[in-house]
Amino acid sequence: MTQILNGKEVSESIIASLTEKIKTMSVQPGLAVILVGDNPASQVYVGSKKRTCEKMGMASFEYLLPASTTENELITVITTLNNDPKVHGILLQLPLPKGLDSDKMLGLISAKKDVDGFHPESVGKLLQGLPTFKSCTPFGVMEILKYYGISPEGKHVVIIGRSNIVGKPLAAMMITESATVTICHSKTKNLSDICKQADILCAAIGRPNFVTADMIKPGAVVIDVGINRIEDPTTEKGYKIVGDVDYAQVAPIASAITPVPGGIGPMTIAMLMANTVFSAEHA
Repeated sequence: MTQILNGKEVSESIIASLTEKIKTMSVQPGLAVILVGDNPASQVYVGSKKRTCEKMGMASFEYLLPASTTENELITVITTLNNDPKVHGILLQLPLPKGLDSDKMLGLISAKKDVDGFHPESVGKLLQGLPTFKSCTPFGVMEILKYYGISPEGKHVVIIGRSNIVGKPLAAMMITESATVTICHSKTKNLSDICKQADILCAAIGRPNFVTADMIKPGAVVIDVGINRIEDPTTEKGYKIVGDVDYAQVAPIASAITPVPGGIGPMTIAMLMANTVFSAEHA
């Protein structure tokens, strides 16, 4: 029987543990979220983060800025939050409207409050195996494996995707856990053959149902990071959410697999909260 790696269950366990820790802390962890513009998906994410903070006893600060916000106005908000002792984590919701440089704005967030794990200082420490903020989605991948007792040590981990948000930091985390890592991407030749060598296969490319049964070694652990919306006229909403892995094909072959939705998605917010608590502890 294939084991289903339930991210909802794992994230609830982590949040419950953090909630108990917060009760014992001398300072209330505070998370500030900056949302520029009116992207509907971003609004949903921000609302979810706010509700999670409130449930855990964390302080939540929201900065909802219009799409017309200038670079200087956004810099002023970030600088103010960098200097606010009540704020331990700053999250700048992406994507930003056209005309605002995401990399530049993320780089202005204090490395001490970089709970997204995107700051160059955080990335450098991660590569060196030093304590630091970890990018939330790959951090969630590591925690779900840990929860289910799946060790990357000595395993061949194949990651499809080389983004700064998932692929690269996930590779660094896997290496720290003594895995042998191969990163694949759009220029990789013989992709299917490489994937078949994986003891743990992680898909993070944003292409629905890209990973099929013929790319999986029997008994492999499959981690699906993808969240894709595809049209489905049979549903009430007219669409459904699927991952980068063809779940129906792959699940019977894998020893363990994350579903979509309900796999890595819930883990991302849980790890954001973990990073914020970590920041408050070390403030």
